[in-house]
Parts: sequence; C-alpha cells; structure tokens
Amino acid sequence: MAKRELKKYIAELTKEQLEEQFILLYEKFPEVKTYYNFVFNPQEEKLADAAKAKIANEYFPAKAKRAKLRRSVAQKYIKHFITLGVDPLVIADVMLYAIETAQSYSARRQVRYASFYNSLLTAYKQAVEFAAKNGVMADMRTRLAAIPEVARAQKWDNHWDFAAIWSRID
Repeated sequence: MAKRELKKYIAELTKEQLEEQFILLYEKFPEVKTYYNFVFNPQEEKLADAAKAKIANEYFPAKAKRAKLRRSVAQKYIKHFITLGVDPLVIADVMLYAIETAQSYSARRQVRYASFYNSLLTAYKQAVEFAAKNGVMADMRTRLAAIPEVARAQKWDNHWDFAAIWSRID
C-alpha cells in the first residue's frame, strides 16, 4: 500500500475506527508498543544506562567466564535509539561508550583478531560522522579526540586510520 492510499484510507475512517486501529497495532506489534511507550514516557537516560550495561557486559561479563566482544550488541541499541528518535547527544554518548569500553578491555587483554580492531574503526568512523551530522561534535570533541590517542598508546595496528579520521575533522 502506498502512502497516498494509506492517507485516503485513514481519511475515510471515523474517530472510533481509528482508535480501534491504533489499539490493535499497539497490542499486535511490539515495535509499535515500544515506540508509543517511548513517545509518552521518553526516559532517555534510563534507556542509555540499560544499553551501556549490556555493552559493558559484552566485554566484562558478570556471570560468564569469557567476554563475547560483540559490537553488534551496541549497534542494535544505536539503531533502535535512532529509530525511536532519541536525542542525538544520548546516541553519540552510547556510540562512544561502546568504543571506550572495548578500548578498556583491550588495555587489559590483548585481542588477536584484526576484525576486532577493524570493527572498532568502523564504529569510530560512524560516531564521528553521526556527531558531525547531528550537531553534537562540540559536546563530544574531547572523547572523540581521545580514542585515536588510546589506539596509538595501545599500539593497535590500525591506529593511523583512527588518527586520519580524526585529523579530517580536527
């Protein structure tokens, strides 16, 4: 169904029918319920704290013996926050938290997988682009500048790539 057809269909419905449609959508689709729960009670900081706890658990698990090191967990939350329309400052904070947490892990234990470092480079590039695009660069400048320095100090093979991304912005 095209957007125009949807608008026409909605225009033909009575107020009661529209209310029934919304209630049905709310009950049937978890995404709709999540969206409306967020719209009416945004609690962005609570969402961000929950995401940070899950991200930290990927690198420093409370129960498991080994860290899973999955960046996809952070990406899932970031995508979800963008879909909900969370404040860009909160999203950028979570993006940088994920990278900083991975760097903290790397400081304690050497990671032998090049994919780990390449994944963090991609995450850093996305964070820089997101901060620039959404006007939160000034708020995140210090943290963004620190990430290439930590990569260099930890002697990551791709630390030059981090520095190159930052030098284009700085």
